Amino acid sequence: MTRVIAGAWGGRRLTTPRGSGTRPTSDRVREALFSSLKSELGSFDGLRVLDLYAGSGALGLEALSRGAAHVDLVESGRPAATAIAANIAALQTRAAVLHRTTVERFLATCSDRYDLVLLDPPYQEDPTGVLGGVVGVLAAGGLVVVERSARDAFAWPAGLTGIRDKAYGETRLWYGQAS
Repeated sequence: MTRVIAGAWGGRRLTTPRGSGTRPTSDRVREALFSSLKSELGSFDGLRVLDLYAGSGALGLEALSRGAAHVDLVESGRPAATAIAANIAALQTRAAVLHRTTVERFLATCSDRYDLVLLDPPYQEDPTGVLGGVVGVLAAGGLVVVERSARDAFAWPAGLTGIRDKAYGETRLWYGQAS
């Protein structure tokens, strides 16, 4: 069961996509991620958040629950997008917008700026090319967090600089900012 950890919707259950096409971030990793982000950002109040490869939308919706002003959730997989739509409807929020498109297409046409960008791509995908596009939508002082297998090699592309990383079992989170 996936749930919102804290904030206005703390404890609310979230629908997850059926099948093995997505890999929801565990509650433990999500809790650690958001504790780290609160320490780094000070507050979520008023932030604009971009959740790429959104899956169930749990990461973006967690940010909204904790005070973010707006979240764009990008997901191209039909089962995952259906789950996100159900979660947005259940939480009755207009601050979350689902974009049923590929991450690459979204970034190519996006003119908005985000304070926080969350990437949880399928482990078999190399996020380097997508991260190049993230540079163009990141607000000054904004943060990027990439979730990958702890066993995968990872390097930040030009335009982004790593500030820290932390492993949680099989999962590793990399935190970065615009160079």
